[in-house]
Amino acid sequence: MKPKHVMDGYRILDLSQYLAGPAATNLMVQMGAEVIKVEGGPHGDPVRTFPFSNKERRSAYFIQQNRGKKSICLDLKSPEGIEIVKELIKHCDVLIQNFAPGVIERMGLGWDVVKDLNPNIIMCAISAFGQEGPLAAHPGFDYIAQAYAAVTDMIGEADKAPSMTMLAFGDVGTGVHALTAIGYALLERELQNNGGQYLDISLLDTYFHHHEVNIQAYSASKGKMLPHRNGPHHPAVAPTGIFKSKNAHLVILALLHQWPVLCKAMEREDMIDDPRFKENEDRVKNIEEMTAEIEKWLQSQDSDEAALAKLEKARIPVAPLLTVPQAMEHPHMIEREVIRTIEDPILGEFQIPGMPLRFSKYDVPKDIVAPTLGQHNEEILTTFLKYDATKIDELKDKKVLFQKAV
Repeated sequence: MKPKHVMDGYRILDLSQYLAGPAATNLMVQMGAEVIKVEGGPHGDPVRTFPFSNKERRSAYFIQQNRGKKSICLDLKSPEGIEIVKELIKHCDVLIQNFAPGVIERMGLGWDVVKDLNPNIIMCAISAFGQEGPLAAHPGFDYIAQAYAAVTDMIGEADKAPSMTMLAFGDVGTGVHALTAIGYALLERELQNNGGQYLDISLLDTYFHHHEVNIQAYSASKGKMLPHRNGPHHPAVAPTGIFKSKNAHLVILALLHQWPVLCKAMEREDMIDDPRFKENEDRVKNIEEMTAEIEKWLQSQDSDEAALAKLEKARIPVAPLLTVPQAMEHPHMIEREVIRTIEDPILGEFQIPGMPLRFSKYDVPKDIVAPTLGQHNEEILTTFLKYDATKIDELKDKKVLFQKAV
């Protein structure tokens, strides 16, 4: 039988909630893995209540991250609930969880227990600060790790308070880092035939990994180069930033060798050897004057489209500053399925981001649906634990199992 995708045949036990863990398993589902989502009863993953939801309280946020997963909802504080999880561990290739450090151990599901139950399993623990270190026990989400990682301090105007990012860079990025580690741990397991291992993935590590310049520049310069936020312009390379145009704003990135090309495209060849702008250091020093000249030219054009066309013809990297609705309607996003339309049986039709990983041998699954709470309780318990209807009814009566229609 032809495999569905690159992870076809792998079974993932997903005890994660909110975003970082579900983002990783979301990609796994779309790569063909079977994902069993274990939700704590009686309400399940907290994001089931996040907006946007309809009158039935069906969450679009939950749907985006959990399509194609199988849901079992358990009382994870009961011995019976933990016993079910232990039995499921025996049937899975990967266990992923993002409880605060120490919680999974107190549940009786630490690595020492898990590896005895299944020596071949890959266990991935996602947390804000990692499983050890002075900050390990601190509560944390994306923005908290972002602040500790000196990322928030780099965002915003130089003379104002830092700004918040309205995207979950840390959570989604940590999910992708977890996916990478899990994939290679599975590969090593297959190639070396030496069993499973434990993975410690944190938001803090992920955020620090995004410092492509700041850390090494500060260290190598012995503190002389102090990274700082710089508003709409890059502090070390000019012109690289956001410029006011005729109708809105454009992002222009002209690297060192492109400065003369940009000047020619603007029909301002006099600026090439202008001592204020000749070298990158000069342009950074005189950023306000340079910005004024570029914006004067942009605003003299018939339209932003006309300015874009001239700069693109000269091969200057440039882009309009699109709003979310504008990006969703862009022909490139639609043709490439960067944005895709899905149909949920309860919430109806709406759009979500597309699958970012493209494989030449496989298509992205289109008919997957996010589960209702505990939708697959009976299927999972009968398939893997061989529970009969009487046993399952007993668990329902004891409020070990939970189920809802949304």
